[in-house]
Amino acid sequence: MGDKRTAVPAQRGAGGGVRIPAVPGFAPAVDGDLGGSGSPKARGKALREKVSRSSHGTLRLTEDRPDAVRAVEESSRGRVPGLTPIRVGRMAATPFAFLRGSAGLMAHDLAGTPVTGIGAQICGDAHAANFGLYGDARGRLVIDLNDFDETVTGPWEWDVKRLATSLVLAGREAGADEDVCRAAAFDAVGAYRRTMRLLARLPVLDAWNAIADEELVSHTDARDLLGTLERVSEKARGNTSARFAAKATEECPDGGRRFVDAPPVLRRVPDAEAAAVAASLGAYVETLPEDRLPLLARYAIHDVAFRVVGTGSVGTRSYVVLLLDHRGEPLVLQVKEARPSALLPYLPRVGFPVAEVAHEGRRVVLGQKRMQVVSDNLLGWTTVDGRPYQVRQFRNRKGSVDPAALAADQVDDYGRMTGALLARAHAHSADPRLLAGYCGKNDELDEAMATFAVAYADRTEADHAELLAAVRAGRIAAELGV
Repeated sequence: MGDKRTAVPAQRGAGGGVRIPAVPGFAPAVDGDLGGSGSPKARGKALREKVSRSSHGTLRLTEDRPDAVRAVEESSRGRVPGLTPIRVGRMAATPFAFLRGSAGLMAHDLAGTPVTGIGAQICGDAHAANFGLYGDARGRLVIDLNDFDETVTGPWEWDVKRLATSLVLAGREAGADEDVCRAAAFDAVGAYRRTMRLLARLPVLDAWNAIADEELVSHTDARDLLGTLERVSEKARGNTSARFAAKATEECPDGGRRFVDAPPVLRRVPDAEAAAVAASLGAYVETLPEDRLPLLARYAIHDVAFRVVGTGSVGTRSYVVLLLDHRGEPLVLQVKEARPSALLPYLPRVGFPVAEVAHEGRRVVLGQKRMQVVSDNLLGWTTVDGRPYQVRQFRNRKGSVDPAALAADQVDDYGRMTGALLARAHAHSADPRLLAGYCGKNDELDEAMATFAVAYADRTEADHAELLAAVRAGRIAAELGV
């Protein structure tokens, strides 16, 4: 006998296809995406009535704003005390360096500026020196954002304004005149806006995987940067675990290798501390995709050392772990403490709820993967003595452009390139049609954010002067030149 169950005829949609009920995780079959009043582009455009694009030029500092010294002291809490003077010394070097170390202070100030309410996975520290080159799994070089310690879901405007401000400061440090510095900020925002419009027009898969590296320079009209990028690329190709290990380790009597003290940047650690870091890698491998496990299983852990990193990161606990394969070839992993994002206290002020974070290292890793087209294939996280850490390859063909050392005719090119990269990174989590609808076709947003960038750069120079005066007066300890 045949099946007696009643057949339900397929229902047809308005366009003739099968009408599919809503499925979690997917867009509705009909959602006004073709340009109607309910389309993402139209909704973005409508937001201009609520938050005008010109309003992004305003900077209003609140009375409860901490001074520069208090801001540095507050952001140093919980870090390794002995390293605080190094951090202060690095921040005191230049106004641009001060900005690099003061993401929390800028977030405090940005919380008083207009936001559209469009959320994205943001870097949280998208200054001009946090873009760079690194190697993919096959050794090819990729250029993208490359620092995610502060990453959160937050206002896209905060990243753009931080990038624009950093370009003004970097340009001033490089000796560019004020028109060039403002133009760099203006061009960065313009490139962000135009790239978002381009991504909004592309098929979703094409937009998701844009922008191809070989097309980036021509897309952003950054031809003056070609020579600089080629030099940085050549240097990055040699910046590997093997090269670092050759300089930072020595051969042991048993044929293995160990790190050599190079204070204050690199130092050996007691056996118990090294053992705790090494043991944590067992939990780390559980955070990796299963296809990576046979790769790491072919390496043995040989040594662990403490290594001081960065400007904003100085004082966080950070280790390098030396792995050797059967031929004695090294792979170095970095195990870096992941602290709560400095932006967290300020997100509720602009209507962004703070989600509970199960593990800060996981937050950093997932945020990085949400923003990059290609990420380190050994990214993971772990816990050491109750503290959360992220784990990644160290010296993975990394290279960077020093924006403060660029020629005057290169600063705006660099601004356009980084603005385009930032737009692509945001478009992974925020609908580019929505952002493109808000940002629009003309340069109203570019003008406003460039005005903000110049004003905030002036404020940062004043903050830096306060910190430098405090160092000279002995109010706060600083180790300069480290």
